[in-house]
Amino acid sequence: MQDQILTNLAQIADLKVISRTSVMQYKSGAPRNLREIGQQLGVAHVVEGSVQRAANKVRVIAQLIDARNGAHLWAQTYDRDLADVFAIQSEIAKAIADQLQAKLSPNEKKAIEQPPTTDLAAFDIYSRAKSLLLTARFSATGLPDVRKAIELLDEAVKRDPSFFDAYCQLAWAHEWFYSVDGSDHTPARLALAEAAVQAATRLRPDTPEAHLARAQYLYYGLRDYPGALAELEIARRTLPNDPRLFELTGYILQRHGQQEQGLRNLERAAELDPHNFNILQQIALSYQELRRYAESLAALDRALGIVPESAETRADRGLVYLFWKADTRPLHQTIDAILAQGPGVIVSAADIWFDCALAERDPAAAERALVALGDNPCLFERAITLSHSFGEGLLARMTKDEARARTAFEKARAEQEKIVQAQPDFGPTLCVLGLIDAALGRTDLALDEGRRAIALTPLEKDVTNGSFVLQYFAITAAWAGEKELALQQLEAGVRAPATANILSYGCLKLLPFWDPLRGDPRFEKIVASLAPKL
Repeated sequence: MQDQILTNLAQIADLKVISRTSVMQYKSGAPRNLREIGQQLGVAHVVEGSVQRAANKVRVIAQLIDARNGAHLWAQTYDRDLADVFAIQSEIAKAIADQLQAKLSPNEKKAIEQPPTTDLAAFDIYSRAKSLLLTARFSATGLPDVRKAIELLDEAVKRDPSFFDAYCQLAWAHEWFYSVDGSDHTPARLALAEAAVQAATRLRPDTPEAHLARAQYLYYGLRDYPGALAELEIARRTLPNDPRLFELTGYILQRHGQQEQGLRNLERAAELDPHNFNILQQIALSYQELRRYAESLAALDRALGIVPESAETRADRGLVYLFWKADTRPLHQTIDAILAQGPGVIVSAADIWFDCALAERDPAAAERALVALGDNPCLFERAITLSHSFGEGLLARMTKDEARARTAFEKARAEQEKIVQAQPDFGPTLCVLGLIDAALGRTDLALDEGRRAIALTPLEKDVTNGSFVLQYFAITAAWAGEKELALQQLEAGVRAPATANILSYGCLKLLPFWDPLRGDPRFEKIVASLAPKL
């Protein structure tokens, strides 16, 4: 019920409503200081209440409180049939809007009064799925959670084929697999997302949620960034304070090379959804790509204030010092502390442990990190993913075991070739194939793949992926023995609007990726230019 009331209130343009992601931690039952909650969320008023169910009857108690002084502004008890629960939610939203003197347009009133479904069982199934999707990005069970959410949403729309909200969530879940996680970047998965978006659009074509669903599909599915931005602008007319609009707008602007404006949108999203862990992680990453490391640390501290037990975020914080100052000590100490908690805790941060081991040239630690990784990638930076087999090849190179290195890179190539065949027009995956071919000594093929990857991902269309492809091509050229080409790409890469962490001062100074260029005066000058200023 909380989620639906928040959804109704969020459709009122006159109100600033904090997203469910940020309020779900304030559960009923425990003593709560409403003034502190108001300050933490940046709001003046708090709605609280309770729901009791007995057979087919329901009692809902709701009250509106001024968080600044604790004054009760409005309270109401509803004793109704369970079938009237959606009507109760609408009445509560309208009563709160009236108390706060918010003006409702005819369209807003219609949207609030429209029930999400007539099937309570379908709504319950949908609510369970939505909860799974809300936490999937920062959950160790993210993949199975999204799979389960898709099963539940399929069941919900089967029970009610006119369930608009369920189709919107279903589209997002398929897009998660296709692009956010990327584990199923196939035409079949994209078709499932498209079908869900089309169903939602068919049901309510002119609603802001339909425009948002289309924007997400255009962004995550088709990489049509101008089209996605146009849909967001339409949605914003009636959802001016929705954090999802600011978040996605931020990503699009960054891909257009407007890094500062993109960051401002992400920060605005964080204001509207201050406890959204994922948004704060993206803000931290954005600051890293701008080499604004102190601000990245501050964003990570905010994220850790929400999920202090996150091993990945704790390790990310240590990793910032490696990028910024070529100092592995904070990261090493953090990894040791995580390992002391037990073997299972390190799994989500094992790729960062591997980075630390590479930087410290510690093969034993790198071996342990690869074991902890299981089958997971050894490096994941935006759209660039280096497989576990690739990591085994790097480790073998470190120990001068050329036979083992070749076996590992051959395996990595076979895996990557399948990925490229499934998405032949995606520059980052082709770029990784070129990097592997360079490791195998297939120089001409590697350089050709790298150049084609750059052609597929031009900076003028996608600054984020385009910059990363260009920068990783510099490594490919270095490994292929083309030092002049590598230095040209490296010089262009450090000037790019978004810089991969592989081009940070610490990574250039410490990681073995760049060993073929060490000692060259131009390379050393580039490294020195990125050193932190005293």
